[in-house]
Amino acid sequence: MKAIRHFAWAALLLAATMAVKGAPTPPNLLLIVTDDQGRGDYSAYGTRDLQTPSLDRLFQEGMTFDNFYANSCVCSPTRAALLTGCHPDRVGVPGVIRSHGSNSWGHLDPRARLLPQYLKQAGYRTALVGKWHLGLASPNLPRERGFDHFHGFLGDMMDDYYTHLRHDTNYLRHNDEDINPTGHATDLFADWASEWLATQTPAQPFFLYLAFNAPHDPIQPPPEWLEKVRKREPGLSPKRAKLVALIEHLDAGIGRVLATLKERGLEQNTLILYTSDNGGVLALGANNGPWRSGKQHLYEGGLRVPCAVRWPGHITAGSQTARTALSMDIFPTFLEAAGLPIPSGIDGRSFLPVLRSEQVPALEREYYFVRREGGAEYGGKTIEALRSGDWKLVQDSPFAPLELFNLRTDPGETNNLFPSERAVARQLSERLRHHIQRGGAVPWQD
Repeated sequence: MKAIRHFAWAALLLAATMAVKGAPTPPNLLLIVTDDQGRGDYSAYGTRDLQTPSLDRLFQEGMTFDNFYANSCVCSPTRAALLTGCHPDRVGVPGVIRSHGSNSWGHLDPRARLLPQYLKQAGYRTALVGKWHLGLASPNLPRERGFDHFHGFLGDMMDDYYTHLRHDTNYLRHNDEDINPTGHATDLFADWASEWLATQTPAQPFFLYLAFNAPHDPIQPPPEWLEKVRKREPGLSPKRAKLVALIEHLDAGIGRVLATLKERGLEQNTLILYTSDNGGVLALGANNGPWRSGKQHLYEGGLRVPCAVRWPGHITAGSQTARTALSMDIFPTFLEAAGLPIPSGIDGRSFLPVLRSEQVPALEREYYFVRREGGAEYGGKTIEALRSGDWKLVQDSPFAPLELFNLRTDPGETNNLFPSERAVARQLSERLRHHIQRGGAVPWQD
């Protein structure tokens, strides 16, 4: 509590100082998160069977992260990490939060303070448009966790992009009211984000978390978008063509949001970060680049995600960084960009100096990943991975032995060195248990 009170006083002091000195308005913050978008599924990556001009602009006009990781290989844990700056099991979300309690594997810790709660103390207007996926009831609804405005859906996915239902239940909300709009979900979220941005002015900074559910299954692009892809790319498999069409339709929605920013005169003072919550689903035609596996797995293909950051006048256009960063690092980066102190006790590290192309020492830390899941395949247990330097320890099934890889010599994770590198395996196993114990101190059920 002392740390929270200290932060509040610091934020108030900062706001008062800026008002007195006439300092420039802190940057607007726009966080765009797509759902299950593979590391290679945008055309600026070099992928030639799809066209994503809006996303490509962010990469071309900002900084590309070559080594950006989601905090987990599934939805809820990554979203908890990016909003709290902590490993997801440390805030009660080691697995997916679902509408059926018997198959739900997380409960956002009521004590955890989310990014919008901190930003509001510095005068930011805060909004979430799109997917929440961190709770279906009080006290874990978006407007109870720091968002002034919510226009989206509470649950994990939609069974249909047009009916918007999940298990015949409607989770769409406008603030606290149930709504039943018509139209493709991607179009709705892009329109709602644009409508909210149209009400913003340069006088007050904003934080908009725009969380699309595309290209999560069902792979359901609008028919006209699928037809366009089929004509342009006649050699694509039907499966890949549908996914490409869904991603291109998503890209067009992002383009409308970017256009609104420009029309409102907000573009120059807005820091935009785009990423995905985990890797793509290979069975649905996703492109995760050269890395092994995809969503639901803790190999590189399930964790490596695209990331671009654009901030005119602060980030060199067309720049790239090999710096490794995770979803949870967004939290302290945004706070530092807003001129706010970074609270103690979080796991994330700000990469703002990297965005500004400042010379910073190499960051030495461990990278820990976790997922808890049910069903016969997992049995309610967890899978984990730990990376330290070039070494990565993985247990991708709770019923499989540990594996050890050297990512420098074996980025494709094909050669298990656990039997031959016993000392390294033993050291990483001890460190992994340390992280498991930390996470185990926080309940993941209500």
